[in-house]
Amino acid sequence: MSIAIKRVYEPFATSDGYRVLVDRVWPRGLKKEDAALDIWAKELAPSTALRKWFGHEPARWEAFRHRYATELDARASFWQPLVTRAERHRVTLLFGAKDEEHNQAVALKMYLDSWMKANDLR
Repeated sequence: MSIAIKRVYEPFATSDGYRVLVDRVWPRGLKKEDAALDIWAKELAPSTALRKWFGHEPARWEAFRHRYATELDARASFWQPLVTRAERHRVTLLFGAKDEEHNQAVALKMYLDSWMKANDLR
């Protein structure tokens, strides 16, 4: 069971496993054919309003995580297949943000890891 995170601009590696872009907006300057994605999961990205409110401000990180978790609670049909896949194979959540510590992929991984642990899948 493995969920990883990686900037979408980093080179593809076979160890990435199933590559999932979790941005609502396509990453600037990246050609779609160069992304080596398995899926672009816009549905797993934070809402536009939440994304704009957060603005990658570290001071808003904890509040962002909680608000995003509330959104994810209502979207289980979109993230549940990733959990199922991660039980057997590596899943890499891709993001375009420059901030590698405060972004939706980090928050999503934390959410999924917590859910898997609570459900004895880790």
